[in-house]
Amino acid sequence: MKFDMGQAWSQATGTLAANRDLVTIVAGVFFFLPYLALVLMVPDLSSELPAQAGGDPEAMFDAMMALYARIWPYLLIVAILQGIGSLSLLALLRDSTRPTLGEAIKLGLIAFLPYVGAQLMVGAGVGLVAAVLAGGAAAINAALGALVLLVVLVAAIYVMVKLSLVMPVVAIERIYSPIAAIARSWRLTKGNSLRLFLFYFLIMIAGMIVILVIQMVLGLVFALFGAEGQAIGNGVVSSLLNAAWATIFLAVLAATHHQLAGTQSGSNGRAASLGGEG
Repeated sequence: MKFDMGQAWSQATGTLAANRDLVTIVAGVFFFLPYLALVLMVPDLSSELPAQAGGDPEAMFDAMMALYARIWPYLLIVAILQGIGSLSLLALLRDSTRPTLGEAIKLGLIAFLPYVGAQLMVGAGVGLVAAVLAGGAAAINAALGALVLLVVLVAAIYVMVKLSLVMPVVAIERIYSPIAAIARSWRLTKGNSLRLFLFYFLIMIAGMIVILVIQMVLGLVFALFGAEGQAIGNGVVSSLLNAAWATIFLAVLAATHHQLAGTQSGSNGRAASLGGEG
């Protein structure tokens, strides 16, 4: 079947509206609060790192590595919480068994390691192929290396689109084998790769524009309250925008999976009560 962007977007927004209370709880616990804690703990990279580096690119790199070495445990905790939250939210919105909030979080915990396994397999595979091809070509000729690198980049984007439904497959269909989840996503996206790429691209561009505008406007307002007030205000807004963006994109993935999977999974889920969902 051909993927319908308009239908997927309507389903995504309709599902969020119909489940806004539960969605707000999950987004607040797993996206907003962890991100806010991280933002308030991490120094302002736009001012502190350049000051430390003194305009020297090598010194900037060293300062960034030193910072990441100091905060990597917090980054890992936030990544784990957001991963579990993402899987829980997908299960909450689309699982045909209509899980409660607690059951959805339990499903997210169970699905987390299989999903990470699938991501590691894909990342390692793409990275290895890219390193071999681009590195080998660069050893022959610099221009050839750059060309091969560009081709590898396009291929990597294609693979990302093809495997964009791995998370819904794991969370909603409960396919816990990383290889099976990868294969399932590849089959579901067959014949719709370009449409899906355009859909994701348009949503990402629109989201980036909205986020930048909001941050710029509110940043000017927070600047009136001094450095500390500006830092706290910007942190809260950034965390809210992060939670909103993650929630919207997860709803988009759930709707995309629902449309391409048809009645095979999720069609009787919590959002099926929405009128006109097809």
